[in-house]
Amino acid sequence: MTKARIRLDRLDRSAMLADEGEYEQRLGKLQRKLLAIQQAYLRDRRRAIVVFEGWDASGKGGAIQRLTERLDPRRCKVWPIAAPTAEEQGRHYLYRFWQRLPEPGTIAVFDRSWYGRVLVERVDGLIAARDWKRAYKEINEFENILVDDGVRLIKIFLHIGAKEQLRRFAERIAAPHKRWKIALDDFHAHGKRKAYKNAYEDMFDRNSTANARWHVIPADHKWHARVTALEIVVAELSRGVDLSPMELDPALLREARKVLGRGAL
Repeated sequence: MTKARIRLDRLDRSAMLADEGEYEQRLGKLQRKLLAIQQAYLRDRRRAIVVFEGWDASGKGGAIQRLTERLDPRRCKVWPIAAPTAEEQGRHYLYRFWQRLPEPGTIAVFDRSWYGRVLVERVDGLIAARDWKRAYKEINEFENILVDDGVRLIKIFLHIGAKEQLRRFAERIAAPHKRWKIALDDFHAHGKRKAYKNAYEDMFDRNSTANARWHVIPADHKWHARVTALEIVVAELSRGVDLSPMELDPALLREARKVLGRGAL
């Protein structure tokens, strides 16, 4: 059976939540579930990676904030990925991502990722075509290694329309506390939107696999996008995982009863 191809122009971006009350209720429920998931991953020494890609101003940062805000930051690390350093440029492009893989019992969240090789580096002509064309296979192999080694890998792409993107750019410029989010590169990339769309769709075609599929979320409406992203993460991270509370060490329980008294426990 032929795999359905993801085409961004065909994605329905009209979905939205009824009101802020629905958003807060669904968000709170998902965040409580995520905390239970994190505790289960700590107990079982599981590892997980959540990758966020998408257009500039599509809401990656906001979704990541809601994903992580109730989790223990000692066991959840967010990696904002920018251009590689001079040292990293002298190594294989996957090198810096190997350095950021999660330890047992932890979740790693990537705000952009190794897909820069087939996105910005391709669109801006930063590398030869033969190098970014080769990268699709290398990325699939990298992700297969992670999954085969027990890592739960989730990849989320947030899609917004061109007009909504420009509206958010203007909003960031107008609001002083949001200006840090906007840069000249954002307008540069917007001018190459067609080239980026082609690169994104090639990425979906070549790197949405049985081990690591792409979840594409319409994100013109932020509340809907955030809740949908967290629903996907909860579903994927909890699949086949025992989420019952961690049991107490019998020795700890005996000591606690001695100190606190049996009636307290």
